[in-house]
Amino acid sequence: MSSPFRHQQGSIGEMIAIALPMVISQSCDTVMIFTDRLFLSKLGPEQMNAAFGGGLTSFMMFSLFVGIVGYASALVAQYLGAGRKDKCALVLTQALIISIVAYIPILLCRPLAHGLFQLMGVAPEQMAPQNLYFDILLYGAVISLFRISLGSFFSGIGRTRIVMIASFTAMLVNMVLNYIFIFGKLGLSPMGIRGAAYGTLIGGFSGFLVLIAAYLNRRNALDFGLAKSFRFDREAMFKLLRFGTPSGVELFLNILAFNATVLIFHAHGLVTATAATIVLNWDLVSFVPLIGVEIGVTSLVGRYMGAGDPDTAHRATMSGFKLGLAYSSVILFLFLCFPEMLVRIFQPSGTGAIFDTAAPLAVMMVRLASIYVLVEALFVVFIGALRGAGDTFWAMAISVSLHWIVVGALYVMLRMLNMSPLAGWAALVGLFFVFSFIVFFRYQTGNWRKIKVVEPLPVVTVADGFHEPSEL
Repeated sequence: MSSPFRHQQGSIGEMIAIALPMVISQSCDTVMIFTDRLFLSKLGPEQMNAAFGGGLTSFMMFSLFVGIVGYASALVAQYLGAGRKDKCALVLTQALIISIVAYIPILLCRPLAHGLFQLMGVAPEQMAPQNLYFDILLYGAVISLFRISLGSFFSGIGRTRIVMIASFTAMLVNMVLNYIFIFGKLGLSPMGIRGAAYGTLIGGFSGFLVLIAAYLNRRNALDFGLAKSFRFDREAMFKLLRFGTPSGVELFLNILAFNATVLIFHAHGLVTATAATIVLNWDLVSFVPLIGVEIGVTSLVGRYMGAGDPDTAHRATMSGFKLGLAYSSVILFLFLCFPEMLVRIFQPSGTGAIFDTAAPLAVMMVRLASIYVLVEALFVVFIGALRGAGDTFWAMAISVSLHWIVVGALYVMLRMLNMSPLAGWAALVGLFFVFSFIVFFRYQTGNWRKIKVVEPLPVVTVADGFHEPSEL
């Protein structure tokens, strides 16, 4: 199989061509979330904490379906590598069907989240804005699912620049509208956290418009046979559900566990909640761009596994690991050398007794986070390789076990033994370190090399002695 890029197959150059736009794309999404909380921190730590808890819980409510439709990236890549290009657009149609069907059950889960906030003992000052922010974002869940589905198609075929442009557009619109809506600029009344939620939704919708315009472009329509793709396809739907459901279950359980982790910190009091929110915001900055590398690894591994070339898939994985390490090294330097500056960025306007008390704790937590930033690259890259090859069950088992062991450890340490939040954070860092190497050992077994997600087109011999794929 020839690479669509002018780079050696599986090389760092090919990985950069695929992954760098996705790193930028994920960074743009990170900036969107980060900006919400940064602007709201100027109104007070309660507003910032509410956006963190409400936004995370909103995503949790539809994360199962995010994982399923997001697997379209690996499946599209496998079909492309197998020479079955006509199936790529059909995969996207199935993802869009799933998104539409999922919207009603997602909305029906809204009361469960409100009950969860009550159960975990969120502070009264934080509860009302958190419910409001959560509700608005949940109503826009279908926009997010559509955007993720389209982005997965383009990342699967290797056109990651389109995803990058869409994410940049969403980020730019979100930042401008957040500033206007939250603080009441251009003659509008200040909307606070409500304005942050509206800015996020409109920004996401802008990114979706960019993706749908690129998808319906005449060239793309001809290349992938869009005219015949807007229909239910049993094979594509079956494979998307079969291999995507473990990814969806994994993502849901992980986000549920992470949400429980956040709520355990938040239930410890406003000081601990503020410190944890600040640190987890920076953890987001360190982690989410690596998801772009993971998507690049999943895409290339899926493509080469679809073509029956596991050796090149391995080279692509190692190229992704080198790229991830380079990024994580920069984050390590920042976390070790400038923790006070990173924390002070979230200092509210005017007096802030809660922030002043939380800042020293947050600084220590940032320094502890520097211990595992390098193994983040290991965890993300090799999980992505396992998913791209179709080893989704083991990827799910390892990742879910990590997140729920963290929840159990934090609950015992903070709620039962009344230990310090710093001790709980140290346990979280240590567990992540251990499980990163478990992922690596699973990859090293090589079982992923034997998995067949799709079959390549059969090869027939023609009269002139050459070989070419038979027609479907």
